[in-house]
Amino acid sequence: MGQIMVQGASLLAGLVFGLGLMVSGMADPAKVLGFLDLAGAWDPSLMLVMAGAVSVGLVAFALARRRTVSWLGAAMQLPTTRAIDRRLVGGSLLFGVGWGLAGFCPGPALVALGMGQRQALVFVAAMLGGMVVFELLERRRAGRR
Repeated sequence: MGQIMVQGASLLAGLVFGLGLMVSGMADPAKVLGFLDLAGAWDPSLMLVMAGAVSVGLVAFALARRRTVSWLGAAMQLPTTRAIDRRLVGGSLLFGVGWGLAGFCPGPALVALGMGQRQALVFVAAMLGGMVVFELLERRRAGRR
């Protein structure tokens, strides 16, 4: 029963997140690209959405650090590493370039795909391809150890 509640809560959280992305316009790549266009018709609305998300996240993580289990009884699995290494910086740069070129990041891309946007299909296919390549490289790297 507990696992079903956790899965139901996860589904509900995902639906609320997706709805928030739709309502805020963040599933529209033109909105994101407008934010990144500092020399043109800059649209600061993404900054306001990010500020709201970061504020909620800071409070949520501060509360979560004090707990060993979630409200529904699942084990808390928070990241423990604070290291900024070459892989983190490289991945962040790759993410930023992809975000700037396509106007999508993973969450909004999945929402846009569900809304039937064709460009989201291309992005999600490329994203999944990148995940497969990463997994293959990680297995190869682990095999060398």
